[in-house]
Amino acid sequence: MKISKGLILVALIFFSCQNDNSKQELKRIDRPESSILKGVVVPEGKDIFYTSGLVSEVLDPDAPAGDMSKYGNTYQQSIGTLKRIKETIEAEGYNMKDVFFLRVYLAPDESGEIDWNAWFKAYGEYFNNERNPNKVARSTIGVYKLARPELLVEVEAVAAK
Repeated sequence: MKISKGLILVALIFFSCQNDNSKQELKRIDRPESSILKGVVVPEGKDIFYTSGLVSEVLDPDAPAGDMSKYGNTYQQSIGTLKRIKETIEAEGYNMKDVFFLRVYLAPDESGEIDWNAWFKAYGEYFNNERNPNKVARSTIGVYKLARPELLVEVEAVAAK
């Protein structure tokens, strides 16, 4: 069975005209006055990775359950949690520049208040800076408490490449 040169030519033209959306960049809809985005458009064909809610590693394994020194203050937990996100996504072949969404849960510390500024400071060390100029779409939610009384920060991340 012979395939005509014309049929091969048509097939080559057709396949060469197909869009490879996986090479398209994410469309980050900026808010110049803010450290976060308005939103993000993820082109069809991108691989997306979702983390579960992650918390910081234990800082003091000898601290009793419920003792705030076990995981540290809000800033320490924020940095620790972002570090765990970095490690988790890198293990799957992503990096922090691939992250486009964070859902952040913050609980009150021993004073009964949520330390919002501690989270915002830690966020700035991982996003919207010289090493990683990307901002993310983000929800930051104050909650009554997390799974353990000494936990103050839990974060879910979504990355695409």
